[in-house]
Amino acid sequence: MKSLNYTKSLIVIILVSVFIMNSNISKAANTDDEKISIIPKPLHLKVLEGNFTITNKTKIISSKELIGTADYLSSLLSKALDGEIEIADTEFLSVNNISLIIDKNISGDEEYNLLIENNKILISGKTERGIFYGIQTLRQMLPAAIESSSINLSKIQVKNVSINDKPQYKYRGMHLDVGRHLFSVDFIKKYIDLIAMHKMNVFHWHLTEDQGWRIEIKKYSKLTEVGSIRAETIIGKQTNDNKNYDGKVYGGYYTQQDIKEIVAYAQQQFVEIIPEIEMPGHSLAALASYPWLGCEDKDYKVGTKWGVYDDVYCPSEKTFKFLEDVIDEVVELFPSKYIHIGGDECPKKAWKESKLAQDLIKKEGLKDEHELQSYFITRMEKYINNKGKQIIGWDEILEGGLAPNATVMSWRGESGGIEAAEQNHYVVMTPGNYCYFDHYQSKKKKKEPLAIGGYTPVKEVYEYNPIPEKLSKDKAKYILGAQANVWTEYITTSEQVEYMILPRMSALSEVLWTPEEGKNWGDFKKRMNVFKKRYDALGLNYAKHMF
Repeated sequence: MKSLNYTKSLIVIILVSVFIMNSNISKAANTDDEKISIIPKPLHLKVLEGNFTITNKTKIISSKELIGTADYLSSLLSKALDGEIEIADTEFLSVNNISLIIDKNISGDEEYNLLIENNKILISGKTERGIFYGIQTLRQMLPAAIESSSINLSKIQVKNVSINDKPQYKYRGMHLDVGRHLFSVDFIKKYIDLIAMHKMNVFHWHLTEDQGWRIEIKKYSKLTEVGSIRAETIIGKQTNDNKNYDGKVYGGYYTQQDIKEIVAYAQQQFVEIIPEIEMPGHSLAALASYPWLGCEDKDYKVGTKWGVYDDVYCPSEKTFKFLEDVIDEVVELFPSKYIHIGGDECPKKAWKESKLAQDLIKKEGLKDEHELQSYFITRMEKYINNKGKQIIGWDEILEGGLAPNATVMSWRGESGGIEAAEQNHYVVMTPGNYCYFDHYQSKKKKKEPLAIGGYTPVKEVYEYNPIPEKLSKDKAKYILGAQANVWTEYITTSEQVEYMILPRMSALSEVLWTPEEGKNWGDFKKRMNVFKKRYDALGLNYAKHMF
């Protein structure tokens, strides 16, 4: 009996020991996973034994075709290490170095493989873009302190891993409105840095508005001499009763040289800049510059309050010639595939009261002013297509019939995107309740900076799926991706932009990169607790609600 009890006790001890060992193994694996807190979450990640040590003796092995990306990585590492990281050609011995490799066997242009072993780091991609994204992953595996220019390390240890990764969606965008409030060239570059760090690939630059024209057009100098300057700005919340203005002249614009510099900077980080030139509505700043663009013979003024103005472009031959001339200069500045033509919130009052507009409706056999807007957009699309570009516009361009080759941005919910996809048009989803980063992030609005309204917390953004449930599978292929919009009626400083986009931008980046089945809110929150250290090191002004 005594022997039997002893045997039972021994079995219990063995089982408990095995359980503890397994628990410790599990904890070790989890600890490793926690160290690899990458956002957006990679498709396949395997933690390996050991570490690689980066020192100032580590070299970057790169071919000449990858020299731009090699320079980027060298700059990133040299900033943190005590000494410059050299770049050597591919004939140099790759042991104990970081090698950048073009691998044509990798399928997608944005796909990459990252292998870190004790004696080497290999970052490979079909294209330089893929390799760049691999570098962004490596960057996140390094201590957040490397982002600070004040640090000086003798070595950096990085965990051994094997990663294969690629994005879920082709279009991963961030928008910024500079019409209502202007931001410096340096901040626009910083915005692009954030886009690249999150493996996003589009910057939608909203350059013209009722309240300010922000792009230099050399043929029409009054657009910036007059149209970039408003006499004053409404104070506080826009209401019918609010008559309070600050009495301060507000103005500024980007020269063509500024734009060339910013475009070149974005190209280095594989960010496509899509310029937006609003038409036919949101055009008051242009009308103030050249009154003959409007439907009435009057003295137009650049907008000093927010909202929608009845004054829009008159669909005259002079207007079309003006817009074609503007487009001529815009396409020379931006190598992007798309030109965004706006098309949203265009009141029809001016056209209803315009003899020219009504005569054009009759001449072209149009049904009404909505079809006149479609005529306007289609005509501009044809011109832009002839310039080798595609148009993209807000979902109102569906009204009256969609231009033949247009891509639609669906902002008034998802219905516009569904309608466009069902007509075999490409779509970028930007629905307000998930993707408007000018909305409040907390229900305690009195403690928040003044915002336009709405409530879009980080969790809401993270749980978004750009493929609408109502859309059939064969039409889902027309959803290119999604974009966050940052309208700046109530966002006056760059610090406030940062507060409104972060950490919501991090959430959206994972929505667009990581497959739906790979997303997990609890896991994302854990990784964000690590990732926010990078925000801190970069000196970013982020919202802290989720932390």
